[in-house]
Amino acid sequence: MFNKMEIYVGNLPWSAEDQDLNDAFAQFGEVTSAKIISDRETGRSRGFGFVTMTSDDEARKAIEELNDSEFQGRNMNCREATPRQERPRHGGGGGGDRGGRGGFRGGDRGGDRGGRDRRY
Repeated sequence: MFNKMEIYVGNLPWSAEDQDLNDAFAQFGEVTSAKIISDRETGRSRGFGFVTMTSDDEARKAIEELNDSEFQGRNMNCREATPRQERPRHGGGGGGDRGGRGGFRGGDRGGDRGGRDRRY
């Protein structure tokens, strides 16, 4: 029985399309999926993608042969994909009070600021 393997493919040219990626890997075995990741807002390629192959052995052969090989004018990087780490969906993890006390503070300068004693 075959185990599927997902392959990370980086350093792709922005002009590359899913079918180009599929074609490059299909010479090594059955490709079930080939997807170049696009920016959500612009729709432009982010320069990397993922290929899923039906066989570990075929996927490893593809990685061995295609890693650092020329693909549409660039040397692509290929490796076994690692599971994506969960990240918070909102813009960050809080951070508490971030200040807001710097800069111009008006006329209240707050008394003695150190230095030498002015009372001789």
